[in-house]
Amino acid sequence: MAGMAATASTTLRSSFCPAPEFASSNVGVRGGARIVRTHVQASAALPVVELAAQVVSGGGLGVIESDGISGLQFAVAGGGAIAALAAALSFADPEKRRQKQAAETGGDEKAVVRNYFNTKGFERWNRIYGETDDVNTVQLDIRTGHAQTVEKVLRFLGDRPLEGVTVCDAGCGTGSLSIPLALQGAHVYASDISSAMVEEAARRAGAALSSSSNGKPTQTPKFEACDLESITGKYDTVACLDVLIHYPQDKASAMVQHLASLAENRLLLSFAPYTLYYSVLKRIGELFPGPSKATRAYLHAEDDVEAALKEVGWVVRRREMTGTKFYFSRLLEAVPAAKAQ
Repeated sequence: MAGMAATASTTLRSSFCPAPEFASSNVGVRGGARIVRTHVQASAALPVVELAAQVVSGGGLGVIESDGISGLQFAVAGGGAIAALAAALSFADPEKRRQKQAAETGGDEKAVVRNYFNTKGFERWNRIYGETDDVNTVQLDIRTGHAQTVEKVLRFLGDRPLEGVTVCDAGCGTGSLSIPLALQGAHVYASDISSAMVEEAARRAGAALSSSSNGKPTQTPKFEACDLESITGKYDTVACLDVLIHYPQDKASAMVQHLASLAENRLLLSFAPYTLYYSVLKRIGELFPGPSKATRAYLHAEDDVEAALKEVGWVVRRREMTGTKFYFSRLLEAVPAAKAQ
């Protein structure tokens, strides 16, 4: 076909922070009477697809046929690939799979998330957030991206001494932020919906603090297994990294405001950013769910998050963007409007 650059060795990568598992499918790219067979490799969780540049070049129009995507066919047009994909993907129905997964866990969406991160999800993310070499290329890339987000948070917080500063790490995972904060002398309260994550975070914190030789007084973080809605108290700083991806927008705004109510001086949020490009490509990734993909992935418009903060008297002071091949996260630092000057 005119403008078609795909060959039998082409790989279409589907990814978004995070993407721990893969599914594969053989596809045919058809232009006119010519079909080029190729292979799709797609990440199973929270995906954004690097697609159009690898399948279409120039102005040609092609149809991708898959024998492993429930018979889906979708059009790809050079220069207009995203619009064409959006139209075709409207026929996809990932909701049925999600409902089935919720029924299998015997609970609502929150129960699905809790179950996932206490079982298969914990096994994967414990590797990704660890130091083991037992990770694939995508997982290693996500590890790098997440570490970059943590480094940016620490840089934001490094504008004043952290000794004795109270910090709430909401959705702490395995402690990738809690532990370095504790090593800097912060008094950290850390929670996660997954008891398995909390136990691992406590184990890592104990090992790190016992071997610390930086001379600063340290206090072991207080870890607790609970959801974000159950967090109470007041803290100088609240951080919530890459957790809003589990909240639809109608709940995310309320959650942002809840987190702000816990903070006295600053709130740090990172989330998967919504754009038309990301949202369409995310839908493509949903066609490759994988056997263990059990959680939804919600993207959030930066304007919506900022609007939720403004409603409760907070303003964004600094912002950063982390983007690797398979990890994309917007980081906002918000402060009370009265303290913004």
